[in-house]
Amino acid sequence: MTARVAQRAGHRRRTSRRRAVLAGAAAFGLTGAAIVTTSMLSTAGAATAWPTPTGQQAVSATIKVSGTYDGALKNFYGTGDLGGDGQEEGQDPLFELADGAVLKNVVIGSPAADGVHCKGSCTLQNVWWTDVGEDAATFKGTSSSATYRVTGGGAKKADDKVLQFNGAGKLTVTGFQVEDFGKLVRSCGNCSTQYKRTIVLSDLDVTAPGKALAGINTNYGDTATLSGIRVHGDDDRDIEPCVRYTGNDDGDEPVKTGSGPDGTYCRYSASDISYD
Repeated sequence: MTARVAQRAGHRRRTSRRRAVLAGAAAFGLTGAAIVTTSMLSTAGAATAWPTPTGQQAVSATIKVSGTYDGALKNFYGTGDLGGDGQEEGQDPLFELADGAVLKNVVIGSPAADGVHCKGSCTLQNVWWTDVGEDAATFKGTSSSATYRVTGGGAKKADDKVLQFNGAGKLTVTGFQVEDFGKLVRSCGNCSTQYKRTIVLSDLDVTAPGKALAGINTNYGDTATLSGIRVHGDDDRDIEPCVRYTGNDDGDEPVKTGSGPDGTYCRYSASDISYD
């Protein structure tokens, strides 16, 4: 969720690309819970099948998490005040994580409201967004030592941002897959309080259409390091791996200043990204 400036609401894109089912599952008789278990235990390095939810859970008030919350791969969706699935600003999240909290094995369906908010350091492990609402997750810690980890999981159907980095610290995303999206990670371009932000993206499967993987503010010292990025279906290479902006703290639209590797802010080389 961005601060102090409303994002233009776009038409909801409903294009989706189905991920392949687990190879050989039928041959080995893996169905139902067995497929879910395999998805939960899959290792990084290649795209895995999107999990089949084990059940449904409506969320009418934000679930506040301290410690560890294991959703057992149930599908959580908003109702009532959390029943929005558009780009309206100011929506509440389905989950709010306290500093140090862990959210794992969760499917967030539609309506998704503003997904997940991390108030400080947090870990999102094997969390899947099937239709991103305002944002999938927003990171809000104010300490420069805050660490946010997104490990495994995936997101699709994001009109704008998937991961919104409003706070300070370091965000690491690994073993994640994203498809049909605007920006995978955006360092807030116009928050009223700005910070230096560090972004690390590794071992990702990215499926077009999409606009950018990382957006950073060079004037605040942000960096984005990319490696092991596998891009699918982007023959024209429309998805920009790293985009540089001049951010501000007064709510104005940030100015784009460039894109591509520069060795200082956008840290990657051609060999870090493959296309098929």
